[in-house]
Amino acid sequence: MLKWKAIGVSEGLAHAKALIIKEEDLTVVKDTITDVAAEQQRVTDAVEKAQVQIAQLRDEAEKNIGAAEAEIFDAHLLMLDDPDFVEGMTGIIADEKVCAEYACFVNCENFQQMFRAMDDEYMQARAADIGDISKRVLKNLKGIADNAIDAVTEPCILIANDLTPSDTARIGGKPVMGFITRIGGRTSHSAIMARSMGIPAIAGAGDRADDIADGDDLLLDGSTGEVVIAPDAETLADFKTKKAEEEKRREFLATYRDREGATADGRRVVIEGNIGKPDDAVRVAELGGEGVGLFRSEFLFMDRDDLPSEEEQFGAYKKACEAMAGKPVIIRTLDIGGDKEVPALSLEKEQNPFLGYRAIRICLNQTDLFLTQLRALLRAAQYGDLRIMFPMISSAEEIRSAKQVLQQAKDLLTAEGVAFNANVKVGIMIEIPVAAICADALAKEVDFFSIGTNDLIQYSCAVDRINEKISYLYRPLHPGVLRLIRMTAKAANENGIEVGVCGEMAGTPGMAPILCGLGVTNLSMSASAMLAAKADLADHTFAECQTFAEQLLAAPSATAAEELFAGWRK
Repeated sequence: MLKWKAIGVSEGLAHAKALIIKEEDLTVVKDTITDVAAEQQRVTDAVEKAQVQIAQLRDEAEKNIGAAEAEIFDAHLLMLDDPDFVEGMTGIIADEKVCAEYACFVNCENFQQMFRAMDDEYMQARAADIGDISKRVLKNLKGIADNAIDAVTEPCILIANDLTPSDTARIGGKPVMGFITRIGGRTSHSAIMARSMGIPAIAGAGDRADDIADGDDLLLDGSTGEVVIAPDAETLADFKTKKAEEEKRREFLATYRDREGATADGRRVVIEGNIGKPDDAVRVAELGGEGVGLFRSEFLFMDRDDLPSEEEQFGAYKKACEAMAGKPVIIRTLDIGGDKEVPALSLEKEQNPFLGYRAIRICLNQTDLFLTQLRALLRAAQYGDLRIMFPMISSAEEIRSAKQVLQQAKDLLTAEGVAFNANVKVGIMIEIPVAAICADALAKEVDFFSIGTNDLIQYSCAVDRINEKISYLYRPLHPGVLRLIRMTAKAANENGIEVGVCGEMAGTPGMAPILCGLGVTNLSMSASAMLAAKADLADHTFAECQTFAEQLLAAPSATAAEELFAGWRK
């Protein structure tokens, strides 16, 4: 038996066999060949195998997601049936006497260049499809299995260097009991999505993950970050006891599903859910969420080589609104940069991307991109209480500029006779310290605030929040951070607007009463944390929440505040 700890990023207990997700090596070498016919046959076999794989994916997508979403796979099948595409590879093999892998690579480049050169926007977007198809054919040529997550049929705990948002999304519906990643931390995107789906997870394992072999018996505690490899009988017995206690706790929390978030004496705190895709809204509704406090729209843009169209975005936003049946749905406009890359935008690498060209700065610079999203949001706002939120705001001028583009989107839709809701509430993220300090002025420009504590803590404490080497410096309970939150809440309260927290701090066990005591009116978190937040609030009066918040604010250091909090939680 071997035991170690990393960073617990999504609470819960898991027991299953390990499944190692290996990095794919798609490097292509220009090898020469002598048997042209044999190499051409390899291409034919790889293409036929790709056709079978894609047909299966299409059927699964139609069954689990919907017919419209499955149509992309029909387009991929048509391309694989195109003689020009296949003959492009076999022709390169015959002409240059090169291996099938290199021919596949060159053929992909040729077709992508051709599509990108076309004037039609739709045809330009097909370049990304060519890349997807060619990658699949190349994997077949190299004997690399399709995504290991797609093939999961037995309960397992995934071990990976990291998981992309699309990797994590693949887990839905699979018997994945939990996962461990070598890199990342509590605020990495795979961790955030794990919490949204209620899957136990551990991050920042580093080289310790090398201790795990494929098929090892594993225990995972997503709360403490503890991993046990090949547990003995006594450890397994203890685990079963903890699991039974966890189940009792779940049954207790379920009694709060249909209750409003409030303190014991009735001080209302609206409890909402964070989502990354429309389907997540269904889980928020099922677990008693009083709205969606943060829809991270950038997940529609990531892990793909093209940009989502206005229609695709409209459909996603509309679906989330319909799932929440009239409850608020706050959608954050495109928040990319830093640790979130969008290949289709080809953004330059920056020395300090977290402080660079990102979020609202990109949108105000690339207004066509911004207008497309705002048009989709305004149209979808007809189907629910949709609210628009601008990220990374640092000044009133940025708010006014963003609202000018929003007005431009309204004017365009009106001129085109397209139906939309013009009376959409507009808010901003408070995540830059100067925004918190100037919150009294900014409150006069918007309908609501939402404090993004992940970045607010990062910028206030000068710590890269996804760097596991300095994760000990990321201190949510630092009195300076708490003072910025109180300052923001006070400005919102005095100006009669809602003020929420949508960072991971909102869903941290025991934090709901503290944030309530600081003056926060809305808390948005992973769906799996909502019931516990309601229970935490119901255990205390508003006066108790205020008293303890004041004690934390007066603490001389982050360490002292953390000790106070730990003692209060016992």
